[in-house]
Amino acid sequence: MPARKPNPVTSSKVKALAKAKLETPLTARAKPAPAPRRRKPVDRATVAEVFRRFRAANPEPKGELEHVNPYTLLVAVVLSAQSTDAGVNRATRELFRLADTPQKMLALGEDGVRERIKTLNFLNTKARNVVALSRRLVEEHGGKVPSSIEVLQTLPGVGRKSASVVANIAFGEPRIAVDTHIFRVANRIPLVATDNPLDTQEQLERIVPEEFRLNAHHWLILHGRYVCKARRPECWRCLIRDLCRYEPKTPAP
Repeated sequence: MPARKPNPVTSSKVKALAKAKLETPLTARAKPAPAPRRRKPVDRATVAEVFRRFRAANPEPKGELEHVNPYTLLVAVVLSAQSTDAGVNRATRELFRLADTPQKMLALGEDGVRERIKTLNFLNTKARNVVALSRRLVEEHGGKVPSSIEVLQTLPGVGRKSASVVANIAFGEPRIAVDTHIFRVANRIPLVATDNPLDTQEQLERIVPEEFRLNAHHWLILHGRYVCKARRPECWRCLIRDLCRYEPKTPAP
């Protein structure tokens, strides 16, 4: 069967279109939509004023996870992943009554831990991590919680944020652990202009004046949890409203 000859009309159209595309200046071709402009963070004087107001309103802020010692704090923080502090507190009151040391937690066992935290998300993984980190503390650290963030991060279920919370609350380290509330608030004001929690923590710890750094984590998380909420920030009662560049400001209901 003879080979089919190309249609001369079609071939000429394809060549013409290809030539036109090659000859079109790059500036005339379609461009991707520009990325939204990142707002410039407030200056250092404003950062200091933000935290002066937070301190004046709440001189001694406290974390909301209930605990009785560094070990129970560590366990509570591990259990708080994807769970509310209130939910964790309800689960740990009975758990910590029975096991407030790693030795007692090991004696309780994974099944015993799971039974006490069954109201929490990911209870199987969390129970396994709590028992595993308790074993590590007993075998490698004499049953004591290490103060080093780097060492804490080697424990099962403990990431940088969790380690920073423990170091801050239990050992007085001026660390600013970044959760969703702090990430939102810090970028709304904006104190920083960041894309992820790690960068946010590093920048906050660099720009927050030393006199405020120890409690900055608490002030920011409480502000995000109760005032600068995700869906509807309560700007009408915000004590830093005049310093914050977030727009539009939410009016009173």
